[in-house]
Amino acid sequence: MTLHPTLEKVTDRIIARSRDSRSRYLDRMTRAAEDGPRRAHLSCSNQAHAYAAMGEDKTALTTARSANLGIITAYNDMLSAHKPYESYPQIIRDAARSVGATAQVAGGVPAMCDGVTQGEPGMELSLFSRDVIALAAGVGLSHNTFDAAVFLGICDKIVPGLVMAAATFGHIPAVFLPGGPMTSGIANDDKAKVRQKFATGEVGREELMAAEMAAYHGPGTCTFYGTANTNQMLMEFMGLHLPGASFVNPDTPLREALTVAGARRALEITALGNEFTPAGAILDERTYVNGLVGLMATGGSTNLVLHLPAMARASGVLLDIEDFSDISDATPLMAKVYPNGLADVNHFHAAGGLAYMIGELLEAGLLHPDTETVAGKGLARYAKEPKLRDGALVWEDGTGKTLNDKIVRPAKDPFQPTGGLKQLQGNLGRGVMKVSAVAPERHIVEARARIFHNHHDVKTAFKAGELTEDTVFVVRFQGPRAIGMPELHSLTPVLAVLQDRGLKVALVTDGRMSGASGKVPSAIHVSPEAALGGPLACVRDGDMLRVDAKAGTLDVLEADFDKRAPVQIDLSASHEGIGREIFEVFRQNVGLATDGAAVIL
Repeated sequence: MTLHPTLEKVTDRIIARSRDSRSRYLDRMTRAAEDGPRRAHLSCSNQAHAYAAMGEDKTALTTARSANLGIITAYNDMLSAHKPYESYPQIIRDAARSVGATAQVAGGVPAMCDGVTQGEPGMELSLFSRDVIALAAGVGLSHNTFDAAVFLGICDKIVPGLVMAAATFGHIPAVFLPGGPMTSGIANDDKAKVRQKFATGEVGREELMAAEMAAYHGPGTCTFYGTANTNQMLMEFMGLHLPGASFVNPDTPLREALTVAGARRALEITALGNEFTPAGAILDERTYVNGLVGLMATGGSTNLVLHLPAMARASGVLLDIEDFSDISDATPLMAKVYPNGLADVNHFHAAGGLAYMIGELLEAGLLHPDTETVAGKGLARYAKEPKLRDGALVWEDGTGKTLNDKIVRPAKDPFQPTGGLKQLQGNLGRGVMKVSAVAPERHIVEARARIFHNHHDVKTAFKAGELTEDTVFVVRFQGPRAIGMPELHSLTPVLAVLQDRGLKVALVTDGRMSGASGKVPSAIHVSPEAALGGPLACVRDGDMLRVDAKAGTLDVLEADFDKRAPVQIDLSASHEGIGREIFEVFRQNVGLATDGAAVIL
């Protein structure tokens, strides 16, 4: 199938933009790999320290010419998605021993749960945790005793941070091992309705707590299609998972078989064998474009608009939000998974899931078919599904058709002809909107501005009955330089109630919205941010604003707007407590949201 012309155009543009940085990156990776496995060059004292506690594996580590696998784990048992990782190191060690190799936990990385910190001060550390994760993984791998690495991480900032580390150590292979989604609980739409009723006082905290616990009820990722599950999709489209690994539930025989197979595959593709596939060779411009297509075709989380540029930059590839928008315009929206629909990821997987979508997109010329992956060259492998046959793991052809066209549809007959993201640009700066869950009649909102400097004040105004008119809510000084760019997901129930009352409402912010948000039109990641004197800091209460997702514009309709001086506010209260003090160096050095809001790259 011929490659779609937009895909070709965007890829060529990224290659041209990245020519110098990608060349420098590949030169670094070549130099790092040219000496062969690094363990051979360590002194006896260095090696003795590394192997002192390895018991039965000491002989293999010191005398055998076999691979040693480094495990970077984000395990903790506060994150339901990461609880399954508690047992993974032993499974991986046993898998390595079964083929004469070894495995060691190289290091642990922090893993925040945005569901716990949502609306709380800790959320102001959430985005920065991505770069901390990359740094922590780098420390673990810096011991230089590993021939390949496996990465245990799933949720919002964890996978992007781990990919940044995998790219930085791109001279060795990297395989990502998922844990899978929890089994389905209360329907996500029912949960959202209870949240809205709580916001209006129709139900109390006891009913709210019961609904939340029925939704988040066991090990595995949350079942809505937010950032965590978007990450899992991305790892398949980018070839860093084994095919079909993303959405197999925890604590099942197939899940364990895929974990074992992933560990063994990481050992097979080291420089010691005949299939050497370093991570840097996988993470090229075409692979990132495939990731963009997956994001748009599935209606994935807007958080990846921040994370993908940071991930790509770590491998010398430079992405711009223009690339996201152009790919979105060319990519059909093929999936409806909550918050874009009523189904959860388990229903999506059962209906054909990623294997079906990848096959369809390849046939439509909307994916680069010849990318390198951890499973081998060529993305067609990811149109197959893993099965256990007589106890053996095999990959078989996928369904070839959707098993529920209310959840997944063919590329030629999609839910809508374009993807779920739109770039917005105007005299307020540049931002993005996730439009896949926003009703078409709400794609344009023109209304007076109401200015807020935190989400608490929006809720206070709502409870006081002040919000009775069409309004564009400008929630500013929420960017990475101001307070770490927290998610504002806790505003969703309030804004949804106003919208359901018949008001035209929109949100404009230099902060983020959760990957689970969607039904309210939200211009997010607006850059330059208010704390840098961006145009958002010049908006006044009562200004007429136009948020237009159809035309892709974001403007203040006031004649004197370009003559105004930006306001400044005291942010010191948001720079103290809950660990925020120690992140001042991050706030002072963070990049623009349009470049990924990275600190370390």
